[in-house]
Amino acid sequence: MQTHGSRYLRLAALGDSTTFGIGDPVPGGWRGWARLLAEALGTSYDVSFCNLAVSGATVLDVRREQLADAVDHAPDIASLIVGVNDTMRSTWDPARLRAELMECAEALHDAGALLVTARFHDHGAVFGLPGVLRRPLWARIEVVNAVYDEVHATYGGIRIDLASRPEVTTRAFWSVDRLHPSELGHRAMAHLYGGLLQREGLDFEPPSLLAGGGIAPSWRRDLAWLVTEGAPWMQRRARDLGPWAVRLALQH
Repeated sequence: MQTHGSRYLRLAALGDSTTFGIGDPVPGGWRGWARLLAEALGTSYDVSFCNLAVSGATVLDVRREQLADAVDHAPDIASLIVGVNDTMRSTWDPARLRAELMECAEALHDAGALLVTARFHDHGAVFGLPGVLRRPLWARIEVVNAVYDEVHATYGGIRIDLASRPEVTTRAFWSVDRLHPSELGHRAMAHLYGGLLQREGLDFEPPSLLAGGGIAPSWRRDLAWLVTEGAPWMQRRARDLGPWAVRLALQH
């Protein structure tokens, strides 16, 4: 990993709502695993952190709207974690997803960045979806995972396999919507990536696994979020994927 001086690091985060920080509320907005990691690195390094992630982003959104700014940031470390939203769209196109993810990974690698990626878990199982919907959704996620396997084999970097992490199956890992990590889930991700960066030679203490600095969960806040954000999101996905789900049900 190339760095701009021994104690200076440029970090760029690309992706969707998980990297944006949803699920980990703090006064004034959201924090999330990427910011937690940047703050931990900041205790030992002079960190320039650029979080370009946007809630709801697809791989195409990242390529069109985030990649150029990330490359301009000249990152030493760049996280590229996106693709789950693609699996929940009627516009699902595996070939295009692969081409766009590989293009993003190549550009970040060629800019000198150490890539930070992930393999995804079975979201349908966490949601509690019936098997007729969970299995095809998992098949799509496996396609995304296969592309990330290719990214890792081609460009290296560090990654975590969420499907292999036992904490991912626990309720405490997730926020009320079971789609975004809770504060503890974000901290677990930041801690895991921190440990991997230590193995790459960075000298710092990974983010703590203990809650702190965030807004404590409450049923009122959770209910308000579900009404204003969660329910509308589910309605949009239902309209988009409804015909697909009906066809699957008829086939089974």
